[in-house]
Amino acid sequence: MMPQRRYLELVPIILTSVLALSALYAHQPLLPALQLEFGVSREAAAALTTVTFIPLALAPLVYGYLLETVSPIRILKLAVPLLALSALLFAIATSYPQLLAIRLFQGVLIPALLTSLMTWLSARSSAEDLQRTMALYIAATIFGGFAGRAMSGLIANIFGWRFSFVVLALSLFIAFALLTRLRPASGTRFVRPHPQAMLEILRKPDFLPLYLGVFCLFLVFSAVMNFIPFRLTELNEKADSMRIGLMYSGYMMGIVTSLGAPWFIRHLGGEVRTIRTGMLVMGGILVTLATPYVGVLFAAMFLFCGVMFLVHTTASGLVNQMAGSQHRGLTNGLYVAFYYAGGSIGSFAPGIVYQQFGWNIFLLLLTLICLIGYGCGRQISLPATTASHPGDQ
Repeated sequence: MMPQRRYLELVPIILTSVLALSALYAHQPLLPALQLEFGVSREAAAALTTVTFIPLALAPLVYGYLLETVSPIRILKLAVPLLALSALLFAIATSYPQLLAIRLFQGVLIPALLTSLMTWLSARSSAEDLQRTMALYIAATIFGGFAGRAMSGLIANIFGWRFSFVVLALSLFIAFALLTRLRPASGTRFVRPHPQAMLEILRKPDFLPLYLGVFCLFLVFSAVMNFIPFRLTELNEKADSMRIGLMYSGYMMGIVTSLGAPWFIRHLGGEVRTIRTGMLVMGGILVTLATPYVGVLFAAMFLFCGVMFLVHTTASGLVNQMAGSQHRGLTNGLYVAFYYAGGSIGSFAPGIVYQQFGWNIFLLLLTLICLIGYGCGRQISLPATTASHPGDQ
């Protein structure tokens, strides 16, 4: 168990995790409203997600190298206030190109936060606590993804969409104030990695299949999350920002499965089997999203989010255990990079299929990608129980 002081240290870290994901996704339930206000197409509106995910897929590699030599807390103290400022700029933007530019800037900042947070948590956790700590981190990011969408939709429905980002900015400034109380861990040693370190990680057994599986996982999830607002407006013309925001309530199931990941891992026979099973189940759930009934769609989203975040929690804990104490910054940077590379593609490419062939073919494509992700899991040769710990209760 972690001492009381460690729990107090986690408060600003967890709050920052929640707000980082809130900033990433707060715009999604507002896409139909932004489409109307700025007079752009559905695909152009969806680009507000894509333009953020593109640097999210690249910047973590840079930050991974940086975190081998610089404390994560120092990076957080710079990135958080800049993210708060960007939220304020989004709130006062007067043109769609301005919104795109701000989202691109946020796409550079958010991976600094995510990679630093993962690295700090893994460095501050013992081997016995690592899976539990990463589960707590993933739960915080899940809540942030839900809160960002639900609260922005609710606030926008009452006060207008711009006020949603003012509230987000104020919250980020509060997180920054709390982070200033944290200091880099004493005695931490940094070693500058050589340029081939990233390739060495990818050449190690099991790392690349795991990263590719995560790529497929978030491609599918991002596609559903980004285009379901438009599906709802097709099914129900009364679907406003608040109703769309509530559709993301399924995220709350993700908190349950992420915190319960050690239980699932133990009962499914290890991390690798949990990842494989999750990819198959996620593909099956996609079939139910073909329903024309909003109530069934709402319920299916709970299962969809729950399975996705179970796999994400398991994979993030496993990759840190595989890495051990070497190159944690790079290992987590690569994980975040592959994860959001899938998200950047998923946020727009399946939408082209949706536009040309409809929702059901869109879902069929995503189901096939789930099967590819399962195939990546089959290439992981670790023993089924390699990273399970007796203390993961």
